Amino acid sequence: MIKNIFFSLVLFLLVVKISAQEKEVNPPFYIKTISFVQNGQNATPIFMLGDSFQLQFDDLHASEENYYFRITHCDYDWKQSQLSINEYLTGFNDQRIQDYTNSFNTLQIYSHYRIAFPNKFTQLKVSGNYIISILNEDKEVVFSRKFIVYEDLVSVPMQIKRARNLNDANYKHNLDFAVKSTSITFQNPLNNIKVLLMQNSRFDNAITNIKPMYTIGNDLIYKYDKETQFWAGNEFLFFENKNIRAANNSIAHVDTNGGLYSCYLYTNASRVQKSYTYWPDIDGNFFVNNISAENNEIESDYAWIYFSLAADNTYLNKNIYITGMFNNYVLSDENKMEYNSEKGVYEKAMMIKQGFTNYCHTVASNDGKVDNENSIEGNFWQTENNYHAIIYYRENNQRYDRVIGKGIASSTDIIN
Repeated sequence: MIKNIFFSLVLFLLVVKISAQEKEVNPPFYIKTISFVQNGQNATPIFMLGDSFQLQFDDLHASEENYYFRITHCDYDWKQSQLSINEYLTGFNDQRIQDYTNSFNTLQIYSHYRIAFPNKFTQLKVSGNYIISILNEDKEVVFSRKFIVYEDLVSVPMQIKRARNLNDANYKHNLDFAVKSTSITFQNPLNNIKVLLMQNSRFDNAITNIKPMYTIGNDLIYKYDKETQFWAGNEFLFFENKNIRAANNSIAHVDTNGGLYSCYLYTNASRVQKSYTYWPDIDGNFFVNNISAENNEIESDYAWIYFSLAADNTYLNKNIYITGMFNNYVLSDENKMEYNSEKGVYEKAMMIKQGFTNYCHTVASNDGKVDNENSIEGNFWQTENNYHAIIYYRENNQRYDRVIGKGIASSTDIIN
């Protein structure tokens, strides 16, 4: 009897583990500048099966800690798939990261870590959703990141349009797209095909569970009025401190009173009531850059960046965060702005690696729900955003969700 209860408990725990949704674990304060890198630049975490890419990050403790990585294959809904490790991975999991270098000629010391894929120990065998977890010596998860591996088996023509509803036409982008393939005859596409829509490489506001509106032969057509709409937002703000000692058109002044360089940005203002202004950005991305360095990865320094925002009392009962790809759009105390009643502005200081950084102000309620409709930055249909449509397919009796292709479009080509 006791043996049966024990096995039942083990089976129950195993089922719970498999069915639980995998979520990204935010890093501690000493882990900075986490990025996927491809061809020497920060990349959207969407890679073709077999392509080379890296995960990089800095440890401000600079003690050459032993870190390990673990890769988990997930289904469309980010629950652990039914595949065993040997079915999606050639090589071994829980491998120690062997490629790391200490910073050189910087006030803030750090150790810079790199993991390249594929490598001699680890190669990915199938497409799909993945979570990479970084573990410490005690095999505790320090942080984790999502990424997607796809096969190029379908074409996904996309077109960005203004919203058809007149109330939203000035504030939203609508995605029209199709899924076409000459190599796959789709089985039960209304149930077996799934789509992930992303704006500016973000997972946090992605649109999911959109079924084809109709099919024409083997072509799947998605032509909705509301279901595939994003709030357009505004162009990202930026600061540039590749010359860390110099003020420029985004930095008011620089000092070193705190040991590290401190860069005080000009005070931003709410843009919701202003007219749209063309402001070229890199869609929330960031580039690490030291104008005097030969190796930006280890010679770029960290600086305290002082943000300030002038906003009215409308937002006093809500939370305002500084977000961008540099911090994975996380809503945490580390990037939450505080209201200075004497100055009448919101303020925040964050330690960020030097270079060129896009950022925005994100408004959220106490339960973490982002209020895109009432964004401090405003919403304008003219805003330039990049969009991805990721296509998943699971054939009848198949045990995992393949990613069979992607579509890309920019709202610079928007039509009415």
